[in-house]
Amino acid sequence: MGDGILTVESRFPAGETIDRLAAEVAAAGLLVFARIDHGAGARDAGFELRPTELLIFGHPRGGTPLMIDRQLAGIDLPVKALAWEDEDGRSWLSWNDAEWVATRHHLGDGTTPAVQAINTGTRALAQAAAGQDQQ
Repeated sequence: MGDGILTVESRFPAGETIDRLAAEVAAAGLLVFARIDHGAGARDAGFELRPTELLIFGHPRGGTPLMIDRQLAGIDLPVKALAWEDEDGRSWLSWNDAEWVATRHHLGDGTTPAVQAINTGTRALAQAAAGQDQQ
């Protein structure tokens, strides 16, 4: 499980990838809680940062079972996905593996269906947003 971060390459620039992810999230009936443009924040503070945007999304039906089991799991919820551009100009979309979150917070077996649903759903949304074939 490594560092708990899953990543797919995007066919689109970081900002467009987050636009596409937000559209996929809304189409799936989930909620977008926030969008953070780290690149713009860096520029406002006088720094240079390659395009880097974060989308925070989910639904209480998905994450609440994890927090009922271990309330501290809320520090890793809702789901966050980061679109970023590397030094070669390639774009990526990364997010936390829900199984890693479950391990980190010592979640019980009763949360397994919710964890699996979060993982499956997030991967499908990310792959669609990145223009990748669903696997």
